Amino acid sequence: SFLLSWFMYSEFIRPLKKLKEGADRIKEGNLDDDVEINSKDEIGELCASFNAMRAELKESIEARIIYEKQNRDLISNISHDLKTPLTAIITYVNLLKDDNAVPEQRKAYIDVLEQKSMRLKSLIEDLFEISKANSNNVTLNLVDVDIVSLLKEVSLELSDKIEESTIDFRWNLPDEKIVLPLDSQKTYRIFDNLLTNIMKYGMPNTRAYIDMKRDDGGVVITMKNVSANELNFNPEEITERFVRGDQSRNTEGSGLGMAIAKSFVELQNGKMDVEVEADLFRIIIRWPVEQNPVEEDDEEEM
Repeated sequence: SFLLSWFMYSEFIRPLKKLKEGADRIKEGNLDDDVEINSKDEIGELCASFNAMRAELKESIEARIIYEKQNRDLISNISHDLKTPLTAIITYVNLLKDDNAVPEQRKAYIDVLEQKSMRLKSLIEDLFEISKANSNNVTLNLVDVDIVSLLKEVSLELSDKIEESTIDFRWNLPDEKIVLPLDSQKTYRIFDNLLTNIMKYGMPNTRAYIDMKRDDGGVVITMKNVSANELNFNPEEITERFVRGDQSRNTEGSGLGMAIAKSFVELQNGKMDVEVEADLFRIIIRWPVEQNPVEEDDEEEM
């Protein structure tokens, strides 16, 4: 009888008590400790399932905490970035109401109002853009795009701003065409956002390197520059919504440019990574390349 009682306790009651203790720990908020497994029978399997459930619950709660923090930061950053131009608009509207303002002052006020209104319009458009991208509610107009030519076109459009930035852009692009099935407008926006980001956050009077090459059946585009500010953030965070390299948020920009670029790359079957090494900021875009008749025909025409 004693042996039977001991067997029942060691084989059933003790493991069940361990499970109850584990459940009590979870109830108290302790999700770190597993239940000890001493057998490989059904009770042992039950303990193993309990431990797996605990680990999944802990991971889920941690992910939820991160998600809620990101949402709080997002709301805070949206409020800050929308409030700034709105406050300026209200201020200058009130100044325009001043009957003592001379025509030169009124013209200056109107110029500021136009600037802040366009800033607000850009912010709202970026918000809609990233919202659609995150919900996959984006229509892609896929055509054969020569991304070498497209990147050159973007750089030409930005040439005045590039010159003003004093950053020396070094281009290493292929001589031949690289044709991909892409949405030309979305891809233009990717390149425009990333090059603008270099001018906005890069250190003046330094060099930026833009490279494109074929690699392992794909194309790799690398953009490198020296940051004007200390890079003290997680590289993965910079492609989140409203996150900036300038943590003080003193520079112009919505903090959405990188997020939009990453979303548009991924929507088009690509991958965009961010790497940080000391003050060196590096963006790497990879797209698969399929050899197709369009490329061959185009090359023959040249």
